Amino acid sequence: MTNESDSVVENPTSKHVPVVANTGAIAAVGLDLQEGKVIPRKQVLSWALWDWATQPFNSVIITFVFSVYLVSDLFLPAGVKPDESGENAILTSGLGWMVGAAGILIALLAPVMGQRSDAAGRRKLWLGVSTGALVIITALMFFVEADYSFFWFGAALIAIGSVFSELAGVNYNAMLVQVSTPKTVGRISGLGWGFGYLGGIVALVIVIIMQQSNWFGIPTEGGLNFRIVALGCAVWTVIFAIPIFLNVPEAPPGPGRKKVGFFGSYVELGRDIARLFRQSKPTFWFLLASAVFRDGLAGVFTFGAIIAATVFHFSAIQVILFGVAANLVAGVSTIIAGRLDDRLGARAIILWSLGGLVAAGLVVFFARDLGATVFWIFGLILCLFVGPAQAAARSFLARVTPAGREGEIFGLYATTGRAASFLSPLAWSAGIAIFGSTAWGILGIVLILAIGFGLMYFVKTNGTSEKLPDK
Repeated sequence: MTNESDSVVENPTSKHVPVVANTGAIAAVGLDLQEGKVIPRKQVLSWALWDWATQPFNSVIITFVFSVYLVSDLFLPAGVKPDESGENAILTSGLGWMVGAAGILIALLAPVMGQRSDAAGRRKLWLGVSTGALVIITALMFFVEADYSFFWFGAALIAIGSVFSELAGVNYNAMLVQVSTPKTVGRISGLGWGFGYLGGIVALVIVIIMQQSNWFGIPTEGGLNFRIVALGCAVWTVIFAIPIFLNVPEAPPGPGRKKVGFFGSYVELGRDIARLFRQSKPTFWFLLASAVFRDGLAGVFTFGAIIAATVFHFSAIQVILFGVAANLVAGVSTIIAGRLDDRLGARAIILWSLGGLVAAGLVVFFARDLGATVFWIFGLILCLFVGPAQAAARSFLARVTPAGREGEIFGLYATTGRAASFLSPLAWSAGIAIFGSTAWGILGIVLILAIGFGLMYFVKTNGTSEKLPDK
């Protein structure tokens, strides 16, 4: 956060003359309008707390608990046994198809929904609608009993929840400009990501305590112990999401934005993308570069638990404990790196983080025969760099987006990320298939991160001359 006791304050004398430090960061119209403003601390903390509020959907529902419950033996059809590998391919593939369909829907809807919320000045309203839908869907998971007849219901809930989570994230990211200034956008973006990681830690620790305490006597029939966790995540989101709606004001309608019909929005979107390519190629190429390296970052967390269990032979409880440690390291480093972002520029933070990830990933691969200690040390170093890269990518985009187009541009950010989401899984699987060992999948992820580094290196930032053009 900041050193001030009550607010984040810019130099009032610079109100009409945007100040751009020589840091490699691009000034942007949206942030320029914040120059000289006093941002109440309550608004900043309320905005950051939303990430804490919704993180259990990612860490508990999707990653560690509910999705694992959904593909367990409890949901196998009668007479069907696990594969020889111990996996339930009929379930994992079914869940994969549902989540894949959700990804396509997100790619199609995110930029248009962001564009429409910009034009109408209803960014917070649509954040509320999406968050409310996410709460309802998470709560409905309570009714997914441990039986194959409920499997597709549960898979559909996870997929639909992913859609609303991403759509909510578009408007939430766009609101970053409302609670920051050119000099504080990096630290505030880092604060939000950090809160998310720390919220995931607390939620996972609660689940671990419940497991070690035999779920406090909760009956396990029908998967009730897991269903209770889903209901708890829904309540968690309601409680901690309230402040952003009470304390952060709604954004005004985007200047000069015309309202069009839903399908007409796609025509406008096509024109905007063409204009973006013609007039601001650095921003266009950043969206592509970030899509690649963000998929590499996602691969670190997606396959990290598998690497720990199969390559370094972690037990189930060790994997969860590593997950807690990973979120702690990522959360703290992200908050700290946010302050460096404002001093050095987002591009520098991204490049340093990607370079650190590639180096640590290579050590994990080549030193794997030295045992679990290698992964505890260098696996956590990987996590040290993931959060800063994610937060800096968001602040970079905030710096190049003009007022009134934040939702649309962050929608494109979500879409390009989804379009490249096959890269890490493909590189991971290809490495394993070619060399016949899970360890080689590590090099697949490292390769994607290295490509992202190369693409980002050629995204240049030359001050205000390269900021995204307004209409």
